Amino acid sequence: MRRTRIWLVITGLTIAIITVLYFNVPLKEQKEVVADIEIDSSFFHLPTLYYGYPIDSFDVVEGKVRWNQNLSEILTDFNISFQDIHTLAKNAKEVYDVRKLKAGSNYSIILDRDSLRTARQFIFEPSPTEYVVYNLKDSIFAKLEQKPVKIAERAIVAEINSSLYASLMDEGASPLLVHPLVDVFAWQVDFFRIAQGDKFKVIYDEQTVDGKVVGIGDIKAAYFEHWGKPYYAIPYQTAEKVDFFDEEGKSLRKTLLKAPLKYDRISSKYSLRRFHPVQKRYKAHLGTDYAARTGTPIQTVGDGLVLEAKYHGGNGNYVKIKHNSNYTTQYLHMSKIARGIRPGVTVKQGQIIGYVGSTGLANGPHLCYRFWKNGRQVDALKVDIPSSSGIDAAYLEEFRVVGDSIKSVLDGIELVSKESLLAKIPKKEQDNP
Repeated sequence: MRRTRIWLVITGLTIAIITVLYFNVPLKEQKEVVADIEIDSSFFHLPTLYYGYPIDSFDVVEGKVRWNQNLSEILTDFNISFQDIHTLAKNAKEVYDVRKLKAGSNYSIILDRDSLRTARQFIFEPSPTEYVVYNLKDSIFAKLEQKPVKIAERAIVAEINSSLYASLMDEGASPLLVHPLVDVFAWQVDFFRIAQGDKFKVIYDEQTVDGKVVGIGDIKAAYFEHWGKPYYAIPYQTAEKVDFFDEEGKSLRKTLLKAPLKYDRISSKYSLRRFHPVQKRYKAHLGTDYAARTGTPIQTVGDGLVLEAKYHGGNGNYVKIKHNSNYTTQYLHMSKIARGIRPGVTVKQGQIIGYVGSTGLANGPHLCYRFWKNGRQVDALKVDIPSSSGIDAAYLEEFRVVGDSIKSVLDGIELVSKESLLAKIPKKEQDNP
């Protein structure tokens, strides 16, 4: 009994000592050991995407739509039945009608990698900025997708030695810039009579997809020196839209265009006594003859109301347009009048109203352009056409602040050598939202 008590006492003391030591004696700091593990990145290989579809286990065929080629002709080689093609055409009609496949457009086919080579998706590009996916596997449907467009600010300064087009090409600019730039100065510059040594500067947004230029965005500022006379183009938001004004706040847009077509040369000017090439006698020629190829589009020089559109004697096919109470124009010898152009129809400036020909008394394709001012026929090349309305007086001070800033930027872009150089100003690049 006594030994048992002694053993119990010893055991209790031992437990007490261990307990005290456990809670009061600091333990050695535990160190976390992290092993360096080498991961095989090939194990986590990301799939190759093609128009958003993984294609590592499939094949891709690319091509261009041939003239008169239809979807059936393309897909029947890839194990797609006529019934499925009919279903696809029906289901896709509201997205993009398969009957509108344009010759020369790109297409791609994603297909099974086996002996049947069955098409899974047919991808068609109706334009550089969009594509249509026609799904052929499981459910048959179509969806229209937009490609990401990048926008970069560019600036060009050049001296013209032959033509505006050639100067832009020399700078590596897209030919898509020609028309927007011409449109800005259409009322100040006769681009068919460019003088060697004319200069221009332009700051604009360039739109690219996959590294290719697909469009021209806003023109931020422009300058053109034509026959030694400088013209500034300053964009400013009016109540209706962004328009272009000179440094004084006057609109660059006139009420009428300088010329109604792209012509080769002026073959005959306004004259009170001209030898008629067909009638072989001297008579008044109250118009301007623009020589151009048959079929060249003719556009109305301004908004207006069609008074006449018909064939008549020596005039051949012609259109006559009243623009306002002061101005009327007439376009003669057309090969044909444009569809929809008839008396009573209103037309917009730049709208095509017909095509160059040699109908009536004419010995070659040309347009005879006649001009009336206040009811009297006058020489169109000598008419001083007034500007459209300028900046409202209430906003003129604000415009001048904006205009001075833009003008200083344009003045700071220099042509630094005899050869045209890319203007060196900071470039901004961003993704189109």
